[in-house]
Amino acid sequence: MPPLPFHIVDVFAEKKYAGNQLAVFRHAGELSGAEMQRIAREINFSESTFILSDKMRNGGFDVRIFTPREEVPFAGHPTLGTAYIINQAMLAGKASEVVLNLQVGQIPVTFSPEGTCWMKQIQPVFGPQHDAALLASVLGLDAADLDERFPVEEVSTGLPFFIVPLKTLAALQGAKVDLGRYYALIKNTLAKGILIFCPQTHEPGNDLSVRVFVDYYGVPEDPATGSGNGCLAGYLVQQRYFGTDSIKVQCEQGYEIGRPSLLRLQAEARGEQIDIRVGGKCEVVARGEFV
Repeated sequence: MPPLPFHIVDVFAEKKYAGNQLAVFRHAGELSGAEMQRIAREINFSESTFILSDKMRNGGFDVRIFTPREEVPFAGHPTLGTAYIINQAMLAGKASEVVLNLQVGQIPVTFSPEGTCWMKQIQPVFGPQHDAALLASVLGLDAADLDERFPVEEVSTGLPFFIVPLKTLAALQGAKVDLGRYYALIKNTLAKGILIFCPQTHEPGNDLSVRVFVDYYGVPEDPATGSGNGCLAGYLVQQRYFGTDSIKVQCEQGYEIGRPSLLRLQAEARGEQIDIRVGGKCEVVARGEFV
């Protein structure tokens, strides 16, 4: 295998050494899927991405995304971080938009003057609703910790998640996944990740606090989850969580595992559709060659 240039970037990070880590590899077109999987397992971040070529195809760059355990069709922080690296390392930082060709389709990422990267996610699909007491048992919580005004629901904008509304930050901080019950739960569901959220926050300027558990993909807890928060944005609009059919909110995540992250969510109902954008900042922390 020839040396592969790579960058490590912190995504949804307001400063270095925060947010969610991502390894981005270039010139990966000659690698097999099995080789990519071995590299992703070696890196052992939530995800690693592989840019197959520096040349565009159909107006976008071909990219594959791997967790330590398997390839996934879409993930949020890898989308933002990879687009950021393409712009900075391949396009001299001059692009206003970069399009990624992913398994779910083309995902555009735009860059605002103040440094936020924004991705437009595909239309949310709202799946089955689940018993609150069952999810509480999976999370090591009491059923009373869940906000009974809103359902526990599977939502997908490319990668499905259980969306679980909680009442308090204390409940969110106290959640601990029972792996036996977790694997029993996901045995027959499309969703493998669990996103819990509450309206109390660590930082006074934020609107929601979030945690995400994705042990199925080899990630017990994710520091910042763009795909999951995109599902959350659709859920917030669909359920009129804030009493409106559009939202602009800031979500904090990763505080419980020492990787504070900030995700900006925008969503608006337009007829039968919900337009969703998820944004955040990126910080490059390393570059080199994988040999």
